[in-house]
Amino acid sequence: MSGHSKWATTKHKKAVVDARRGKLFAKLIKNVEVAARSGGPDPTGNPTLYDAVQKAKKNSVPNENIDRAIRRGGGLEAGGAAYESITYEGYAPGGVAVLVEALTDNRNRAASDIRVAFTRNGGSMADPGSVSYLFSRHGVVIVPKAGGVTEDDVLAAVLESGADEVNDLGDSFEVISDPADLVAVRTALQDAGLDYESAERPFLPSVEIDLDEDNARRVFRLIEALEDSDDVQDVFANYNVSDEIMEKLG
Repeated sequence: MSGHSKWATTKHKKAVVDARRGKLFAKLIKNVEVAARSGGPDPTGNPTLYDAVQKAKKNSVPNENIDRAIRRGGGLEAGGAAYESITYEGYAPGGVAVLVEALTDNRNRAASDIRVAFTRNGGSMADPGSVSYLFSRHGVVIVPKAGGVTEDDVLAAVLESGADEVNDLGDSFEVISDPADLVAVRTALQDAGLDYESAERPFLPSVEIDLDEDNARRVFRLIEALEDSDDVQDVFANYNVSDEIMEKLG
């Protein structure tokens, strides 16, 4: 029986991982389709599409799925949906401010899913403008340390490209810039022969709230519930959690 029980647990864990992987693939493909629709299907002339395609590839989305999304978004193949970009605001446990970016073809469904996620996990929706002033867009490129890449290597590559700062994240470097300089920073890294993990324009908070273990667990639970919605693309929150607490929470 113990063997059977162990296999049942393993199957359950695999199902969870596969489900999350499937959701991630769907969100990355949606990003590609929307980028192709807004800026054209040629990645060389559409930096947003280029970055969306690179992110999808680095997360092992099959090339065939990416190509179909580009064709749908570019109007070269039928079946594309009319996605609308909406930002929702709210509060998580501990007074943490939350911004939720959604891409949806059904505004009512998205709003309902997000409201349920907030209310069932100790949070609350907020009026537009209530928390967004605590965040601002930045360009962020993540450069892995693989291959012995040093901070000096990264600094030398991005010095003239508009980068504002380079942060050591442990197993990678974070290059922060004005969102308008993201392409220049990414291109400078490529020209220097440095591989990058992702190039995005996230919202970063101007102030952060330190969380204890209990509130950290509750905030993560809410974020996971929000990210579980098919319409949600990104969730940003102004929390800070110590390495010690992160280890406890696994």
